[in-house]
Amino acid sequence: MAAVDPSTASRLIGERLACLPIESLPVGHCVGAVLRENVYAERDQPPFDRVAMDGIALASAATLGGQRRFRIQGMQAAGDPPLSLEAPNHCIEVMTGAMLPAECDAVVPVERISVRDGCAELRPEEQVHAGRNIHRRGSDVRQGTLLLSAGIALRSPEVAIAAGAGMPRLRVSSQPRVLVTSTGNELIEPGEPIAAHQVRRSNVYGVIAALHRHGFMRVADQHLRDDAEEIRERLRVHLRNYDVLILSGGVSMGRFDLLPRVLPELGVECVLHGITQRPGRPMWFGISQAGCAVFALPGNPVSTLVCMSRYVIPALWAAMGAQAPEPERIALAEGVGWEPKLTGFLPVRLSMDDWGRPWAVPCPTNGSGDFAALRGTDGFVELPPGPNDYAKGFVTRLHRW
Repeated sequence: MAAVDPSTASRLIGERLACLPIESLPVGHCVGAVLRENVYAERDQPPFDRVAMDGIALASAATLGGQRRFRIQGMQAAGDPPLSLEAPNHCIEVMTGAMLPAECDAVVPVERISVRDGCAELRPEEQVHAGRNIHRRGSDVRQGTLLLSAGIALRSPEVAIAAGAGMPRLRVSSQPRVLVTSTGNELIEPGEPIAAHQVRRSNVYGVIAALHRHGFMRVADQHLRDDAEEIRERLRVHLRNYDVLILSGGVSMGRFDLLPRVLPELGVECVLHGITQRPGRPMWFGISQAGCAVFALPGNPVSTLVCMSRYVIPALWAAMGAQAPEPERIALAEGVGWEPKLTGFLPVRLSMDDWGRPWAVPCPTNGSGDFAALRGTDGFVELPPGPNDYAKGFVTRLHRW
């Protein structure tokens, strides 16, 4: 199978990924989820003429006749039914958020009055006009207005909006059940004794951290030895029990790169194998007969994280029905040369200049195994195939970790 370019790879993945099912959750449990229904305003917002400041409510017309002193006839607190002004020379003490009392059309802040002997007196310079310090009914939204559209990721403001619209539960995408698996006899868990010819099992922890950071919490992990029968039997079970498999290692052209052979034997259709990029060229993607998505990522750690950010995370959001965000654009802070005839993924650190403009500072690695070079980086930029020199100010796509 011929390698494809990154844009084609994204398209092929998006075309084959099944949309995840919908579940109903209490509104307070929905942060980070993708909304799968529209939310409309339950009623006008505010639902009544709302007092916007602590003070007194009065009829502004009385001040036009020279009235400056008003008898306080009562107090209107937030959550209480509205009082009614009994006389033009009366006022009502009001609290922020309360309903505006009937027959009142202005609110004077508490710091603009003086109170003595049960009366409120306006300061000499105080001018009163109708509508002052009143949040009018329906001035934010009208009943039935579309507040939230299906496909958005719910953050704290959207959860509050949904609750304010009277929604006790929301229909959202189910989280995918994800298994992260590493392959390789050389991999040893952190904390265990290690020999000179062995390396730490680190890729899986980076992949899981990336998933958790983007809100995917139904994640399990497992390690497999470079044994075709063991891989075959374990993956046969996992393909039935998970929505997504993310495999690290064993996907290239070596004798022990067993996944490209074993996965089709298990009925997983190969959609793509190889992307014209560096790092991460050997990436493999396929779909099982039951719809399980299989991402087989290269084993070098930089390649693994690049492919996670460039393909896997966006694909999972798409499967949850999320609206695709516009690509983030950024300029290079300094010139870089790129020789390979492949799309380049260059790690960068973001910085701000004196004008508050963001720039991408290149942080090249010492090869795709140089995990340590990613320390302090914010993501990577996408360079068109070379050979070419890209000057300072060259604008390209930014992919955040």
